Amino acid sequence: MCAAETFDHLEIPLTVQGVALNIAALHRGGDKEPILFLHGFGSTKEDYADIVLHPAFDGHPFVAYDAPGCGESQCDDLARVCIPLLVETARQVLAHFDFERFHLVGHSMGGLTALMLADQCPDRVISFVDIEGNIAPEDCFLSRQIVDYPSDEPHAFFAAFIERTRQAPAYASALYSASLKHKVRTGAVRGIFQSMVALSDNGDLMDRFLGLSCPRMFMYGEQNAGLSYLPHIQANGVRLAPIAHCGHFPMYSNPVAMWQQIADFQGSDRTG
Repeated sequence: MCAAETFDHLEIPLTVQGVALNIAALHRGGDKEPILFLHGFGSTKEDYADIVLHPAFDGHPFVAYDAPGCGESQCDDLARVCIPLLVETARQVLAHFDFERFHLVGHSMGGLTALMLADQCPDRVISFVDIEGNIAPEDCFLSRQIVDYPSDEPHAFFAAFIERTRQAPAYASALYSASLKHKVRTGAVRGIFQSMVALSDNGDLMDRFLGLSCPRMFMYGEQNAGLSYLPHIQANGVRLAPIAHCGHFPMYSNPVAMWQQIADFQGSDRTG
């Protein structure tokens, strides 16, 4: 790999809503439009590291980081981790790298975080790729387990969640489940899931998503082609990007198709 294709691995100390964080990030500079990547629950910044191997993105600065409670990032109060804290963390990371306007890509939990971020600062978002991020109550097939399988013991809940995920009849579920206990702190699970469910049920997410003025793409695996709202968002100007041989995790099941769709949508070889 030549020097121009590498990224920096760095730590960013932040205080967000009174919580001390040390954010682990991947970053590359460049002279084109920057890209912010937000990973999903149970994933990490490395989901997006392969951007440096795709020539369509050459010259584009990017940052991908581990959310508080996830990956290599450190958080001194895991019980405080929730979507609003993740949104404010994203804003501070953007400020740290001086990304004023940016392309936005978010998966699942990261897609919901991205939507709330875009809703707060719509003029700063050049485009938004939502990879099965929550925009309706039906999207809580993972997070709603905090309600459907209640437990007063966080470790017991998470262990059972991992086993249910391992057995799920969907592409990459077993692969995803194998690293969950290494990628997520148990103490952060309840707050993340409860806030995702609350926002999905009562946060007017569909109106927020359709109300954005930037170009939007909704990416989903072919196993989830039955999502009820797909015709509705397409009729309202959202580009649909179905990914073949895929469930909820295109970065694991079909990353080639994922990167091709993102590059084509962003026009990465023509911007900047």
